[in-house]
Amino acid sequence: MTDHNHGATAQTPGHGHDHGGHHHDHDSTHMDWDALADHLEGEAELQTPILEQATAWLRDLLTTPAGPGPDEVRRVLDVGSGPGVTSCLLAQAFPQAEIVAVDPTEALLERARDRAARLGLGDRFRTRVAELPDGIDGIGDADLIWSSKALHHVGDQAAAVAALAGQLRPGGLLAISEGGLAPRVLPRDFGIGRPGLQTRLDAVHDDWFVQMRAALPGARDLVEDWPAVLTAAGLRSPRSRSFLLDLPAPLNPSQRAHVSRQLSRYAEGFGDTLDAEDRATLDRLLDPDDPSGLTRRPDLFWLSAQTFHTARAA
Repeated sequence: MTDHNHGATAQTPGHGHDHGGHHHDHDSTHMDWDALADHLEGEAELQTPILEQATAWLRDLLTTPAGPGPDEVRRVLDVGSGPGVTSCLLAQAFPQAEIVAVDPTEALLERARDRAARLGLGDRFRTRVAELPDGIDGIGDADLIWSSKALHHVGDQAAAVAALAGQLRPGGLLAISEGGLAPRVLPRDFGIGRPGLQTRLDAVHDDWFVQMRAALPGARDLVEDWPAVLTAAGLRSPRSRSFLLDLPAPLNPSQRAHVSRQLSRYAEGFGDTLDAEDRATLDRLLDPDDPSGLTRRPDLFWLSAQTFHTARAA
């Protein structure tokens, strides 16, 4: 099963590949982010172990003479923040910083503000409605800019990276997450239907992703060598690192529910492109009364990887 991350977080059907990424509707390039809010929040919460590892890595990277130092980071932008799960993790990782959640969807930013208030972070938590690349100009500069699974929704991704790089303070870090490994949640042969269902779903999703990218306004091809893209934007010392999310079977109810939501989106978006046997297998997996369905299976797990790329302003 893919998620926002294609180049971005694999992309689940749906915001990115985290918002926390944004996911996609499969039948068009228009994303109804309001409708996807619960899915996006659940996805980001599932990914919290990865996000915590990534923020700890960024703190280590900032502990150098060339940068401001993790305790001197005063302003952090989370661009493409979605419902603010990562924004709040960044606030906890950088307790001296003002955090600005940036997203084009006000309803998602409202969720971000509510989450920050619940966690006692509201006094240094801000939100801004803006869209990459042009809308970033008025947001102001920052010591750390984070953008996870959002760039693949922008036609000209190189221009978006350049716009983000232009907002960095001297020595500041830009961190983007575009890439990784698509989630696996079931054995290759899980006892119903033809083995290899997830691989076939990945292939259908990959075809859709190419079409989605091509239909974006101002779409330009990009070789997804993200360190090279960061360097071309005038940044230096690129670093990349992948983090594993390994949730062994059996999954807990909330994790199980998230897998079910993802697979339901595949069934809705890709069902017509699958053969009859694969459609029937999906129907059984999504049937809460089927003994072989997702709600009852003891072998349901989650294994994925998310890749982060960083580079520093001069």
